[in-house]
Amino acid sequence: MADQIPLYPVRSAAAVAAANRKRAAYFSSAGPGPGADRPSRYQLEDESAHLDEMPLMMSEEGFENDESDYHTLPRARITRRKRGLEWFVCGGWKFLCTSCCDWLINICQRKRELKARTVWLGCPEKCEEKHPRNSIKNQKYNIFTFIPGVLYEQFKFFLNLYFLIVSCSQFVPALKIGYLYTYWAPLGFVLAVTIMREAVDEFRRFQRDKEVNSQLYSKLTVRGKVQVKSSDIQVGDLIIVEKVDAFLIYFRHVYTSSCFIRTDQLDGETDWKLKVAVSCTQRLPALGDLFSINAYVYAQKPQLDIHSFEGTFTREDSDPPVHESLSIENTLWASTVVASGTVIGVVIYTGKETRSVMNTSNPKNKVGLLDLELNQLTKALFLALVALSVVMVTLQGFAGPWYRSLFRFLLLFSYIIPISLRVNLDMGKAAYGWMIMRDEHIPGTVVRTSTIPEELGRLVYLLTDKTGTLTQNEMVFKRLHLGTVSYGTDTMDEIQNHLVNAYTQTQCQAGGSSAASTPPRKAPSSAPKVRRSVSSRVHEAVKAVALCHNVTPVYEARGAAGETEVAEADQDFSDDNRTYQASSPDEVALVQWTESVGLTLVSRDLTSMQLRTPGGQILTYCILQTFPFTSESKRMGVIVRDESTAEITFYMKGADVAMASIVQYNDWLEEECGNMAREGLRTLVVAKRALTEEQYQDFESRYNQAKLSLHDRTLKVAAVVESLEREMELLCLTGVEDQLQADVRPTLEMLRNAGIKIWMLTGDKLETATCIAKSSHLVSRTQDTHVFRPVTSRGEAHLELNAFRRKHDCALVISGDSLEVCLKYYEHEFVELACQCPAVVCCRCSPTQKAHIVKLLQQHTGRRTCAIGDGGNDVSMIQAADCGIGIEGKEGRQASLAADFSITRFKHVGRLLMVHGRSSYKRSAALGQFVMHRGLIISTMQVRPAVCAPGVTALLSFRYATVYTMFPVFSLVLDQDVKPEMAMLYPELYKDLTKGRSLSFKTFLVWVLISIYQGGILMFGALVLFESEFVHVVAISFTALVLTELLMVALTVRTWHWLMVVAQLLSLGCYVASLAFLNEYFDVAFITTVTFVWKVSAITVVSCLPLYVLKYLKRKLSPPSYSKLSS
Repeated sequence: MADQIPLYPVRSAAAVAAANRKRAAYFSSAGPGPGADRPSRYQLEDESAHLDEMPLMMSEEGFENDESDYHTLPRARITRRKRGLEWFVCGGWKFLCTSCCDWLINICQRKRELKARTVWLGCPEKCEEKHPRNSIKNQKYNIFTFIPGVLYEQFKFFLNLYFLIVSCSQFVPALKIGYLYTYWAPLGFVLAVTIMREAVDEFRRFQRDKEVNSQLYSKLTVRGKVQVKSSDIQVGDLIIVEKVDAFLIYFRHVYTSSCFIRTDQLDGETDWKLKVAVSCTQRLPALGDLFSINAYVYAQKPQLDIHSFEGTFTREDSDPPVHESLSIENTLWASTVVASGTVIGVVIYTGKETRSVMNTSNPKNKVGLLDLELNQLTKALFLALVALSVVMVTLQGFAGPWYRSLFRFLLLFSYIIPISLRVNLDMGKAAYGWMIMRDEHIPGTVVRTSTIPEELGRLVYLLTDKTGTLTQNEMVFKRLHLGTVSYGTDTMDEIQNHLVNAYTQTQCQAGGSSAASTPPRKAPSSAPKVRRSVSSRVHEAVKAVALCHNVTPVYEARGAAGETEVAEADQDFSDDNRTYQASSPDEVALVQWTESVGLTLVSRDLTSMQLRTPGGQILTYCILQTFPFTSESKRMGVIVRDESTAEITFYMKGADVAMASIVQYNDWLEEECGNMAREGLRTLVVAKRALTEEQYQDFESRYNQAKLSLHDRTLKVAAVVESLEREMELLCLTGVEDQLQADVRPTLEMLRNAGIKIWMLTGDKLETATCIAKSSHLVSRTQDTHVFRPVTSRGEAHLELNAFRRKHDCALVISGDSLEVCLKYYEHEFVELACQCPAVVCCRCSPTQKAHIVKLLQQHTGRRTCAIGDGGNDVSMIQAADCGIGIEGKEGRQASLAADFSITRFKHVGRLLMVHGRSSYKRSAALGQFVMHRGLIISTMQVRPAVCAPGVTALLSFRYATVYTMFPVFSLVLDQDVKPEMAMLYPELYKDLTKGRSLSFKTFLVWVLISIYQGGILMFGALVLFESEFVHVVAISFTALVLTELLMVALTVRTWHWLMVVAQLLSLGCYVASLAFLNEYFDVAFITTVTFVWKVSAITVVSCLPLYVLKYLKRKLSPPSYSKLSS
């Protein structure tokens, strides 16, 4: 039925054809032209007014109920608008309060509008606007807000607020019941521990901030170098840096005109990025000349995007004025490290306006779902407490000051909500954390947030980074395909032989033609196409791979202090001390492969490149142009001139989807790309085109003109480059494998079987992310993958979402830009569709987008989320998730320090969730309900005031909840239903936890009924059996109460631990020993009689035996899912 219904807006054939012609004209245009139209996809914005009449077809019910082309969600957006009092009662009051608070906050903290800026070199005083200080502040409180803030975080929960009110009421003489310490000691203990923990964390944050803000940098002034603190750096300062702490425009390098920076804490990529100095300032003779020129930088306003930058450099005192375009290659971001050499740059953005700070969210205080559920149960208990107190006052006929009696009954029955609940749960959380860190199967695991271990057992969505988390970010070359022949790792020696033969023939030809006066210049495309030999094809393919990249060899001289630059061709290019650096590990893997087969990259700078042949000959190439990889183009290229032959060649490599329409017709590329992708290999298509000198000169003039444009620079540059990308000769197809972390595949399979949906959020390219999703089995081989096409407008998003709606059981792959557009217009629809997918891959995601996705899942699904990553770019996502896990890896410890749990390997996630998360939740659920049962049962006994006098109640109840039953009850944190090995072997057991059945209103009601039954038996049993010895009723009932509680612990335990037995015997021994010291409450002569013993035993058996029988019948008739495994 679904496949027969049209899914796109009803448009005429002529309209569709016209739109297609516009789109084709845009993508095939050679140049922008002065009057070129904007892309047709931007024109779809004009159609947005009609899109409300065409709602998305998102509901399966719509297919059956309506035959129209478009259907709406079951939860339609357009509803009847409520008015007046109805609106106010149904949530209007909340909206008004929120709006007022937001208005007050905006008034108090009015944000300055971000604008583009003009920055003069070395002249901060010329800045027209005031810019923020270059300081970092990660503290949550200051000296004035610390105590109020911590107390607010504690008492905003009803449970803690109730304890506070009850404790404060004991200062009123008319309401005092028992001793003050029985109320204030537990509450004071909890508050003291919480305040001390927050104080230590806050002090550590203060020390880290102070250390970072006090780092010294060299500032270049007219008088020379001056040391300044990081917090004193201003916009316009000229800074000499090795580690970047502000956003800089790169002006000079001490030795060369380029440098490398490490950006692992910003974008999560461990490879070095090549940065280029502004050519005008690099040509200046001395550093001091930077102050003698009259120049400025015009930069765009601060933005979140870490992959782009647009600006211009202008020098006004030259004739004519010099104008240079600035791009991402000329910038040094904050939170990056200069990996080689020392550079000078001008500060453009500082403090809150840097990319790293703008992409970082403030940490939040995380509260576990179990704590929220217990808070709701506490409210239910409080309502029952109020109702019981009102009943008691009513039975007294509202005699005397009834409101005082009502309050005293509230205090008398306050043990219904036991104050020891919070103490036991906090101690239990600490015990779970200790067990996690002591687990030998996950060494190096650290629990940094001890308040949410139960969250590990309630997860539904796991959002993971790719680089360094699922992969090792180490590439290995696996396959080279030439169309008719394919070479793998076991046939690389054949490539080596072909390469030796090719260069041997070339040298012979060069030697034979050296007798002639001038070597002939080859005219490209003039000679007819001749089928070349395999050796020549292999030679051309390897040479293209060795030339088309952005890799730079770096030599580390051994024993030489300070001098590490090896730039001359006649120096010793030793293979032992040469390393390759590039912006992508794929590039390094390809160049290392060409070295292994005999063609070695030995030197590279901005203008030239040198290769060494298998015979030792050095080939020099002049680099004329370089076109870096972008997410839009999905390809990179380079134009080089061979110094020996003066031939100009344009080499290009990229993704198959981008290169298929560029290369000449062939019948094997698409099939082989699919075969390699199924093997989990990252494919690159390599092609070339020979250029004449005239063709290149024409291209260069148009290219330079496009680069100086301030408006639509990217589109104009891309259009000029596309004029070269036509009918290129296909050389080869390469396959590179990204090494996965150990046991990634079985771990992901285990998580899927546990009912956890996995989303991969990465800043990497779409093709790379898709390959890793398939190789790691995040997307199974039988599942289809839907790649969400790039969208920039509401109309395009509308059409693409309708197309995606037709797909069933397929993984979604979407880029960050398209995701932003979909969330802007169709947030609810997109999230609902994405949540139905078995797996989702979001590529080119910024840190802010990762955190936004986490919050969307929390808001739209209400399920618990977990984020896992290893880089500084994952910190926002980790802090936004309900449970954050950091991995200590190559990208540093920033994610590990910011996470709630720190691990050393991704494979440890399985045991952390399946064993410790599951056990923590089930244990805390049992512990919380048992503590409530302990309070309910003694409160039930107090309904008959004759059983216990109020003074006796306070003292004995305090000892009952601490000395007599604390250890057995707390020993429930050692209980387990199945062994850890079984929990790992059967991850389906984890699925039941997400439904929250271990702690719900249903289980809570069962425990309330058990408490009322046992409390009633203990109270009335003592009155009936001891009618003649009424004076001993307190001793008898209290003894039966302690024994009943110990037996209930034994009934609840599923797997006995030796410490549980010790706790039972120790508590029983303490109670028996204390009887000798409580002469005012217990008659020792009476309790040693046989009559006392058998009647207490009878009451205990009546209160516990039926529960044992019910438990036995339940296990026989309706056994739990783990019972078969435990047996």
